Amino acid sequence: MNVNNSVASNQASVLADVLERARTQQLSLADLIHVAESLNGPGLQTQVVDLYKTWIAFNDTNPLLHLAYFNYAVGLRAIGDVAGAINALRSGVKVAPTFGPAYINLGRALEDCGLLDQAVLQWQAYTEETRDITPDRLNHRVMAMHHMGRVLESAGRQEAAERILLQAFELQPAKLEAGQHWLSARQHQCKWPIFTPSTHVSLRQIVDAMSSMSLSCYADDPLFQLAKAHRYGKSLVGRPDDIGGVERKPVRQKSGTGQRLRVGYVSSDLREHAVGFALSEVMELHDKSRVEIFAYYCGEPRTNDPTQTRFKNAVDCWRDIASLSDLEAARQISADEIDILIDVNGYTKHARAKIFAYRPAPVIVNFCGYPGTMASPFHQYMITDERAVPPENEIYFTEKVLRIPCTQPVDRKRQIAPRPSRAQAGLPENAFVYASFNGTQKITAGCFARWMTILAATPGSVLWLLAASDDVNQRLRDMAAQSGIAPERIIFAPKALNPDHLARIGLADLFLDTFPYGAHSTAADAITMGLPVLTVPGKTFAARFCASIVAAAGIPEMICATPEEYVQRAIALHRDRKSLAAVKESLLRQRETSVLRDMNALAHRLEELFWQMQGEAERGETPVPDLTNLDLYYEIGAELVLANMEFEDNAAYRKRYSEKLAQWNDFAPLARDSRLWNGQTA
Repeated sequence: MNVNNSVASNQASVLADVLERARTQQLSLADLIHVAESLNGPGLQTQVVDLYKTWIAFNDTNPLLHLAYFNYAVGLRAIGDVAGAINALRSGVKVAPTFGPAYINLGRALEDCGLLDQAVLQWQAYTEETRDITPDRLNHRVMAMHHMGRVLESAGRQEAAERILLQAFELQPAKLEAGQHWLSARQHQCKWPIFTPSTHVSLRQIVDAMSSMSLSCYADDPLFQLAKAHRYGKSLVGRPDDIGGVERKPVRQKSGTGQRLRVGYVSSDLREHAVGFALSEVMELHDKSRVEIFAYYCGEPRTNDPTQTRFKNAVDCWRDIASLSDLEAARQISADEIDILIDVNGYTKHARAKIFAYRPAPVIVNFCGYPGTMASPFHQYMITDERAVPPENEIYFTEKVLRIPCTQPVDRKRQIAPRPSRAQAGLPENAFVYASFNGTQKITAGCFARWMTILAATPGSVLWLLAASDDVNQRLRDMAAQSGIAPERIIFAPKALNPDHLARIGLADLFLDTFPYGAHSTAADAITMGLPVLTVPGKTFAARFCASIVAAAGIPEMICATPEEYVQRAIALHRDRKSLAAVKESLLRQRETSVLRDMNALAHRLEELFWQMQGEAERGETPVPDLTNLDLYYEIGAELVLANMEFEDNAAYRKRYSEKLAQWNDFAPLARDSRLWNGQTA
């Protein structure tokens, strides 16, 4: 008899015996789980499911029946039977109304099916069942509340999300994820002040909970941003348990050989998304005689997505890695023998930062998707431009900074609908229209106050913003009224398809940037449609990106030195229409020749940088990120950020940190670093 047939026959005999014991109630749940785990291999999941189904059918009075239902549901999900898993979890919940894991998984399964309201109801039901908190129920209660808040937040129901997330945060302030989403919900709703401590949550716990992205919207503090990214990366990624699970292949010698470089882009945004729009033409322009392009997509499934179709047609190899584990994805990248691996997500939604921790390629690059440093031990380079990161600001980054003409790629092929009339867009025909199409999370109290000052000095003008929820829109109008501005002077643009949104942008007269997180692709869109952008750069990457775009478009005169100058220029351009018309004419004249739209040069420069990195790797000169003292900078930043210094120059800013470093050094000597601490007192 064939050995494989003998093994299969023995396995079938064992399974038949186990099924008989299950039918006769002679198989304990512990034995059931043991047998199921022994069958956990390729092609055996169906047998595991049959085993649990049989045991449940004949052991319905067993006190541990709910655990069997739970494991049965896990098995059904593994073989793709989501409906069966949902039914099993519902049965488990009926048997054990306080069994948290079943509620959590049931909600996630419903969420995955797009049934968001039903998912929220399941988690809400569990919180109702566990009002009398016991230690064993607390974790699952908080988890259920966090999932509720996360889904409500994603669905735009920010008010409800904020309430439930605050409850979860107050129950376990040391677990920061609920607090992170709570702060984000407050920023999206323009609820100022954003930091609102309670008897259960301290200011420091709120600071710790703030994500890197939320911090960018709150403070122009590049050192704290650096330290926050480092801490976030450590908690999100950490050190992979199986760090040796991916073969680290030696650098391949390719310089001067005529071989192509293998370049991999990892992103969840290679689709109808701001990042997807930005990169699509660059992908098409890569010189395939020099580079071989691999795209690793880790986002949600897409259908009928024209931008994603362009990516698939432009690259040499498209791989969907969304269903792969981080380790499996890293192994695939290693097997593809990628030379330069580009992280296009950073710490944004659906990011897969842990893939890079396995170092599946010799060179790892931070580019295009994240507004700042990754502050990780494995991101060696960052590609940006000289305005976004001038040489003196390189101390705020752990990566070696390399530069292209402009950090913001644009797609010159994007569809643009016919321009509507002002009346069709809901705008007064003869008003001076200030516009800002940034997300509401970027609007701060200081930013809004400047806009109100501008409106007060320019009678007849209006401010055109992207619509948020009705509650947020009304809140902004109420705050305008409190500033003495008629609420009807705040006009909201409803959501629109991208071609229609691009078409209406040019109806405005002047785009007002936000601070400290400025416009990125939104500024490029405005300039593409001939709308001048007024901005004031700060010190962080997020606060300088817009200035980079404005300069690349050929209108550096629209970059202000201070918030006060920004207000003065906005008012002056309302009064001096000839000067504004000259700026618009300059934009139009330079539209196709500006650095901003020279995608051929950008793609060529990227390839030069890829080969530069390759050469450094071949010579053993790949940079090592300097992470010295970042935990110390975090502690100082967490203290200084509460002072909420909205705008200050580099010298004053660095002095504050240097003085704190000196104080810490007096207590215990500090190691020297490449930033502000050289061992000398301030």
